[in-house]
Amino acid sequence: MRVAIAEDSVLLREGLTRILAEAGDVEVGAAYDNADALVQWVRTFTPDLAIVDIRLPPTHQDEGMRAALHIREHHPEVAVLVLSQYVELGLALQLLSESADRVGYLLKDRIGDVDEFVGACRRVVAGGSAVDPQIVSTLLRRQRSHDPLGALTPREHEVLELMATGASNQGIADALVITLRAAEKYVSSIFTKLGIPSTRSESRRVLAVLRYLRA
Repeated sequence: MRVAIAEDSVLLREGLTRILAEAGDVEVGAAYDNADALVQWVRTFTPDLAIVDIRLPPTHQDEGMRAALHIREHHPEVAVLVLSQYVELGLALQLLSESADRVGYLLKDRIGDVDEFVGACRRVVAGGSAVDPQIVSTLLRRQRSHDPLGALTPREHEVLELMATGASNQGIADALVITLRAAEKYVSSIFTKLGIPSTRSESRRVLAVLRYLRA
């Protein structure tokens, strides 16, 4: 897995490089402190994954997000993982609005769990998605008139949150200590109540949930 990084914090940039290099089968081809250099490198070398801080020089506003969106539009074969210090729902939904395939949005605190972070990188490169659980929880807590989630049971809310983070049916069963068959029934019930066709694609399930919440 070949990776390119754009992160303006020297410590975090070096930390990411070391974490990924120690994964064994990952090559960090480039690590920059700005978005323009990353986009140019991606254009030239086409890595498997681009990891981008959401806020980069010179203004530290949304340079990283704009770079991520550019890569997704012009280099769809490159997976994108965006890192953020805080939950920024508007930018998260902007990133995920068209497709949740080969994309991730994680809070930087998540990097503290090395195995989880590397697993998220592998998941998005494989065509899946990785959405930070805190971001999903915040989305699910948003107050809306005529809340379509009101028909869900408390347990279905738990399943929906896990499903939106990218968990498979088996992952849901493991997290909630229930049988796989029970997890499948909860997922099917959620799709029915929300009017979303069921699908075997985990990333499309994430997209369906986020699109529904964004409507």
